Amino acid sequence: MIKTNAELGLSLIILAGFLAAKLFRTAKIPAVTSYILVGIVIGPSGLGVVPEGILAASGFISDVVLGLIAFGIGRSFSFRTLGTTGRIVVRISAMEALGAMLLVTAALTVLLDVPLHVAVLFGAIASATAPAATVMVVKETRAKGPMTDTLLGVVALDDAWALMIFAVSMVAAKTIASGGADHLDLLMETGFAVLEIGFSLILGAVFAWLLHHYSSRVLDPSDLEVFTLGIILLTVGAASSLGLSVLLACLALGVVLVNISSKGCRFFEVIEPLDTPLYLIFFVLAGALLEIGLLKEIGLLGLAYIVFRVAGKLIGAYIGASDAGGMGSRMRKYIGLGLIPQAGVALGLALMAREQFPNVGETIFSTIVATTVVFELAGPIATRTALSLAHEIPED
Repeated sequence: MIKTNAELGLSLIILAGFLAAKLFRTAKIPAVTSYILVGIVIGPSGLGVVPEGILAASGFISDVVLGLIAFGIGRSFSFRTLGTTGRIVVRISAMEALGAMLLVTAALTVLLDVPLHVAVLFGAIASATAPAATVMVVKETRAKGPMTDTLLGVVALDDAWALMIFAVSMVAAKTIASGGADHLDLLMETGFAVLEIGFSLILGAVFAWLLHHYSSRVLDPSDLEVFTLGIILLTVGAASSLGLSVLLACLALGVVLVNISSKGCRFFEVIEPLDTPLYLIFFVLAGALLEIGLLKEIGLLGLAYIVFRVAGKLIGAYIGASDAGGMGSRMRKYIGLGLIPQAGVALGLALMAREQFPNVGETIFSTIVATTVVFELAGPIATRTALSLAHEIPED
């Protein structure tokens, strides 16, 4: 193993990611996929040249980048431009999440004879979608259009649906495993999930008001960039400390800011220059942390999870977009392809399942970790394909 210090390791991450993105661009492979591939090559599963200190800081980097991503997605929820798209976003996000959950649960139970309570947990985890890869592909391709706007809204809401579905499924799984029905537990778990979502949104809204209220005293763009970044980090830190959703809190921060005044877009514009290098580091580290050796251990269970999760997303999104109106048939056909990526939220839910169900939790967790490798590599390509087929990527 080659020994490197933190400075050399960070420079290697940035330069290798940059060169890989340039190299793969001619093959129309998204930069996200090239970053992840670089991470696999230079990470512990490959050359092992990424210092342990940087790997250990990946959790912090992940929270910061996911916070920035969620904040940026909030810009898509401007009430002045959202119009009827809001209703479609809610419907598609609900249907694609439920579609993945129901299809995975049914397939594992019927085809593989997996115990129902275990299949329910797999189904709940299948509902989660990773917004980071989708947002990065949209930024890289400069995609614009009704499907792009809808897709960004769908991945933003997906985290909320996943939290609620998993909370209910956790209680249902416990009830099935114990052979009884405790309606009080079901109501309590659902209530806790709703409260977590609600408090996350309130937290983001409070910090949005704070940023908006005091930004009138910050006239220099550089100062506004520092102030905005500080509030985003404050939102991330506060949500994490309180056990709330970082994604939902930062989403609310962005949504309130873009709607609170006609000048709300300036907060997003001053932060944009930070996106590319931070996204690069985030995805290279994500690749470095992927245990590529687990691919050979996916087995029939993992393969079924991959196939039926993808099918559930595609079918659910198609049904949800069935009356997209003037947005046309392209929305129905292709938006589901943009919902394939799965990473952080799913891994977090799988970790909770492992803690609550020690007998089967390890199988659930290891399967989700292994399938994440596939979804993170193939997901960005699927998203780019969807945007291309919808003719929302501008010609070079």
